Amino acid sequence: MDVRFVFTPNDRGNPPGKVADVELHFGGGLLDGLKLIGFSIWEQRGGKGGLNVTMPARTYSINGERRSFALLRPIVASAASDWLREAIIAAWCEYEGKMVAASPAS
Repeated sequence: MDVRFVFTPNDRGNPPGKVADVELHFGGGLLDGLKLIGFSIWEQRGGKGGLNVTMPARTYSINGERRSFALLRPIVASAASDWLREAIIAAWCEYEGKMVAASPAS
């Protein structure tokens, strides 16, 4: 199975700190022709620099308090989502480098 990351940059800067939305597009295998949406790349808080990836989630309310339910979770090892976050950030950095290289020189 082939998985491709498709990025939609946040060109408007709203909400602040959001860099891009990310979709996972599947090719071959059982998920061929499907995509998984709901990933986002954010600047890390507190001026630390670097990037963070949020996974698809569903929000709900209990007694007026908003909570979040993760839709993509590890079966056994909690580190499974870590490699996906790292892969998304690496692909974004490559994508961003290609976008800079493709833009016309000023």
